[in-house]
Amino acid sequence: MAVQLYGFRFSVYVRIARITLAEKGIAYTLHEVNPFAADVPADYVGMHPFQRVPTLVHDGFILYETAAITRYLDEAFEGPTLQPTAARQRARMAQITGIIDNYGYWPMVRQVFSHSVFRPRIGAPANQAEIDAGVAATERVLTAIEAVSVQSGYLLGTSPTLADIHLAPMISCLDAAPEGHAVLARHERLSEWWEVVRERRSVVATEPGTPGPELHLNLPTGTAPICDGHH
Repeated sequence: MAVQLYGFRFSVYVRIARITLAEKGIAYTLHEVNPFAADVPADYVGMHPFQRVPTLVHDGFILYETAAITRYLDEAFEGPTLQPTAARQRARMAQITGIIDNYGYWPMVRQVFSHSVFRPRIGAPANQAEIDAGVAATERVLTAIEAVSVQSGYLLGTSPTLADIHLAPMISCLDAAPEGHAVLARHERLSEWWEVVRERRSVVATEPGTPGPELHLNLPTGTAPICDGHH
C-alpha cells in the first residue's frame, strides 16, 4: 500500500498533509514539486490539472485538495482517529477548516508572513499596509475560531483533529512574524493551544526549514513559498 505525496515542502498545505501522515503513522515518499517553477513536470500536471500542491497517490488512486486528502488518510488507514464521530463536532471541524481556508490563509500567510518575514528575507520590498490589513483580518479570524472551539486541550476536545492539523501550519507562519506573534498573544485560548500543538512530534518533524534567496526565482509578486502552495 505505497503512499506517495507530491508537493512543495515549503507549502502550508503540503505540511497539513504531512502532519496528518505523521499523526496516523503512515510511511510515505515525498516527491518535491514546485508549483511556481516555469517547468512543472508534465506527469504532475496530468495528476493535478490546476498545478497546485499537494497531491496524494495511494496504490494508483490519485487525490488532490488538502481537505479531501486528510480525510481520506484518516478514514483509509489505521491509527488515531482524527475526526469526531458526533455530527455537531464533525460539523465544527469542517467549519473551522473552512474559516482557516477562506478567511485565515490570505491574511496570515500572504499578508503578514509574506510582507513581514519572507520578502525582507530575500531582499524584496515589503508593504506595511499589507501587514496592517493582514493583522486586522487575522484578529477577526482568531476571534471566530476561539468562539467555536472548546476550552480544553485542542480545538474540539482533549485530542487533536483535522481542524488542529489544518490550523497549525498557518499559525506557525503567523507566529514567525513579530506582528503576527503580537496578534496571537492577544488571544489567550489560541496562544495556549499553540504552545501545546507546536511541540507535537508531527509538527516538529514537518518543520520545512528556512528557504534561500533562490526561491525568489520565478515566483509571482507577493508569493510566500515557505508557507504557500495552496490547497
